[in-house]
Amino acid sequence: MATELEIKLSVSEAAQARALQWLSSRTEVRPGKTKPLVNRYFDTPKADLNRAKAALRIRKAGDDYIQTLKTRGEFVDGAHRREEWEWPVSGPDLDLSLLEDTPLNTDLDLGSLRVVFETNFQRNVLWLEEGRSVIEIALDSGSVAGNEARWPLHEVEFELKSGEGRHLVAWALELAREVPVFLNLVSKAEQGYFLAGLYRPEIVCKTEPLTVTEFLQALGSCWLLDEPFPADQLDLSKVANVAAAAGCGELWEHVVAELARGSTVRSLSENATQLGVVQLQLASAGQ
Repeated sequence: MATELEIKLSVSEAAQARALQWLSSRTEVRPGKTKPLVNRYFDTPKADLNRAKAALRIRKAGDDYIQTLKTRGEFVDGAHRREEWEWPVSGPDLDLSLLEDTPLNTDLDLGSLRVVFETNFQRNVLWLEEGRSVIEIALDSGSVAGNEARWPLHEVEFELKSGEGRHLVAWALELAREVPVFLNLVSKAEQGYFLAGLYRPEIVCKTEPLTVTEFLQALGSCWLLDEPFPADQLDLSKVANVAAAAGCGELWEHVVAELARGSTVRSLSENATQLGVVQLQLASAGQ
C-alpha cells in the first residue's frame, strides 16, 4: 500500500497542447514515455464502492495489466492524498484474492463486482526535478465512457514521487498563469460513474460559511453537471478572507462576479486563467 499525492488539472484540448509546449521548454523538465492506457472500472450493481469513495480498476498498459484500488482520501494544500494498492495481474479480469487484505474485504459481496465504465487515453509523461523533489507530470488525452455515453478527457496531473509536496502546487500555479486550467476535485472515476448514471453530485447547500475545500468541491460539482455556480446563495465570506490573506482578493472578486453573472465553471476555466489561479492560490493558502 502506498500514499498518492497529486494535483489534477482539467484543461481544454487547446490548453493541453499549450501546457505541453510550456512545460517542455522548462530546463527542470525532461521528456518521458508516451503510452496508451485502457482502464476498466468495477463496482457492484448498487455502486457500493463509489458510495464508499473507493475506485477499483484494471489498467492495460502495453502488454501489462495492473489491478489498482484507491480509497477515500483527503484534500490537503491543493493536492489529493489517498491510499493506493497496485498489483500486476495476468489479464483484464479481477483477481479477488488480492483484495482480501484491503478495506474492501468487509461486508461487500466481491463476487458481484462488474465493469461499470471505462477511461481510455494516451498518456504523455514528463519528469520534473527541482532540488530533491521529483514530480511526474502526466498529460492525459482521450475519453471517458459509460452507459453508451462518452465525453472527451484532457488533463494535466502533477504527482509527487519524492521530495516536498509544496512543489506540486507551486508548479501547478505557474502553469495556471500561462494557460487556462481547472483544479478539479472530480476524479476520472467520478466522471465515469456520472456518465454511467450511477452518480450525480449535489451542490452544497448550507447557511454556514463555506470552507475553501467546500468551495472547491462545489466548483467541481458544477463543472461535472455543467450548471451555474450558486454564488448568490452561499456564504463565501470565509473563502474571501483566505483569498485576501493569500494576496488574490481582487482576482477573487472578479471570479465571483463572473460566477454571479451566470458564467458556467466550464466556460470560465476554459477561456481565461483567472479561475485556475484563484483555485490554486486558495488551496495552497488554507482550508
